[in-house]
Amino acid sequence: MSDHAGRERTGEDRTGGNRDGRDRTGRDRDGHDGGDGGGREREGGPGRVLVLNSGSSSVKYRLLEGTERLASGTVERIGEDGSPVPDHRAALESVADRLAGEGLGLDSPELTAIGHRVVHGGTAFTEPTPITDEVVAGIRELVPLAPLHNPANLAGIEVTRRLRPDLPQVAVFDTAFHATIPPAASTYAIDRELAARLGVRRYGFHGTSHAYVSREATRLAGDPDARVIVLHLGNGASASAVSAGRCVDTSMGMTPLEGLVMGTRSGDLDPAAVLYLARTGGMSLDEIDELLNRRSGMLGLCGDNDMRSVTERVEAGDEDAELAVSVYCHRLRKYVGAYYAVLGTVDVIAFTGGVGENSAPIRARALEGLEALGIAVDPARNARGDTVVSPEGSRVKVAVIPTDEEYEIARQTLSVISHHAG
Repeated sequence: MSDHAGRERTGEDRTGGNRDGRDRTGRDRDGHDGGDGGGREREGGPGRVLVLNSGSSSVKYRLLEGTERLASGTVERIGEDGSPVPDHRAALESVADRLAGEGLGLDSPELTAIGHRVVHGGTAFTEPTPITDEVVAGIRELVPLAPLHNPANLAGIEVTRRLRPDLPQVAVFDTAFHATIPPAASTYAIDRELAARLGVRRYGFHGTSHAYVSREATRLAGDPDARVIVLHLGNGASASAVSAGRCVDTSMGMTPLEGLVMGTRSGDLDPAAVLYLARTGGMSLDEIDELLNRRSGMLGLCGDNDMRSVTERVEAGDEDAELAVSVYCHRLRKYVGAYYAVLGTVDVIAFTGGVGENSAPIRARALEGLEALGIAVDPARNARGDTVVSPEGSRVKVAVIPTDEEYEIARQTLSVISHHAG
């Protein structure tokens, strides 16, 4: 188990750039400036919220009061051979013990609520939802759509409900922000009856990040009707088109495999390639799943999914790394152009996530050649990692906005609690 006074490193933070916990503008990677929380809204009023992200083999937590982080950490290797943490109950008890040791225990009367990240809400859950027995059953029904994630999310929910049955708990769904996508963008062109019966459609993911960053980008634009493209680039990567705060398209689809090139995932691929791999390559469905999700993307192209080392290899003249970055940035540029068309025009393009926040070369190459659309990157601003990295007077602001998914989960949790209390 690890605990940190600063922002904990996530699985998407192996990407290069500043490692001092603050960007070049003086903000930490949570977007905090040490003052009023960067002007962020405090919907739901003040309150102490424990945010839990229960994964298959880890539990990440953060305790927040308003915009202030009181504690954070990670319990890892849950259920692995030789691990002192046999299951999620033990992991959550470990979290409770650590918080209690700092005088911030789960039994604290100051704890207002617990917010849980849940990966897949399907079409049933399109907003943050107070957790009840019926909601737990609904999340369980969605396990086939997210077999690696929803069971782990449920484990965290079930344990904390036993530990604090009196405390309001809220499920915040990765898919919910994308529920506003219109049918033209969410519908796959296959048999409609089959698609409806099996839930085959675009759901989108990274929703809490896209919600937070698009709201900050809208504030930066100074226009509540701003049209924003968010590029969440980490080991997982996704893009979204947002108009007046509503998502109208996103790159991830029924699963997080579709869309951009990622650390180990292929992103967009001709579906017939899967048939070819099975019929001609003799691969099983499980082997293809393993290939596309864990042995593709940057790892498959150049043997490395750490963007820091990949860009260093490019600078050293490595041809495999150069091809990998070219493919990665071509896909990004293609989505930027597509979403420009979907939105009609663009006010802000926001880079976020480990790669988006820290890799100046990727930001520059991804938007290269788009000057005719009013999109450009200023080399000096980009190298410094300024909040706005486009030239002065550019038609489209290009911004670097550190994401804060835990804060967004806490914000949505307090908003739900406040609404139901009223």
